[in-house]
Amino acid sequence: MSIGHILFDLDGTLLPMVQEEFVHFYMPLLANAYISRGVRLDPKSFIGSVWAGYEAMVKNDGTLTNREAFWTHIQDKLPISPEKSEEIALDFYENDFNQAECTTKPTPLSDQIVKAAKGKGMEVYLATNPVFPRCATMNRIRWAGLDAGDFKEITTYEECRFCKPNPEYFRQILEKFDLDPAQCLMVGNDVEEDLAIRSLGVSTYLVTDTMEDRKGLPFESEYTGTLKDLLLFIRKL
Repeated sequence: MSIGHILFDLDGTLLPMVQEEFVHFYMPLLANAYISRGVRLDPKSFIGSVWAGYEAMVKNDGTLTNREAFWTHIQDKLPISPEKSEEIALDFYENDFNQAECTTKPTPLSDQIVKAAKGKGMEVYLATNPVFPRCATMNRIRWAGLDAGDFKEITTYEECRFCKPNPEYFRQILEKFDLDPAQCLMVGNDVEEDLAIRSLGVSTYLVTDTMEDRKGLPFESEYTGTLKDLLLFIRKL
């Protein structure tokens, strides 16, 4: 196959992690960011509200940005204005969120993979599920030891109107850059979220180091392997 464009997932793929461990570590930190600023809330209820906001983004039908979908859903569950809430959240994701880096396992292979693809003349895109603000995504890129400037696109909640596993999320990237699905490869670790792009005619490489298959779904992928395998695969293209 002729690959000219590679879409990379971030969490669990270029940034190895166990998603559950990562989330369980940083969610209480987020709750504490509000409490430490004098916002009266129950941490457990607050975390439940954040999860409900996440679900609102996943179910977004494109009428709102994911950012709008999240804050519209969560605004009635917080004792302060959405504007103040987002201000606290953004400060958290710029700063204290970085404590969660300890739950990840960065590897130099990730930057080598991206650089190898670019060295072959390919365009690379960071197709990370757009449920985080841009500042949080830029921090996670840094944790992974990647150069944000390598990517032609980095998807975040400010601009995207769909989430994985909705194929419309991937379609927006393909249409934005007028990409031929037959010349694209999606690299990810999540069976449900990342392999959904196959419905658009895009081939996939399922990374197995920290593969996620929470629902035990049957799956097909043109390629599978570790990050080390992926680097060798790209070098041979």
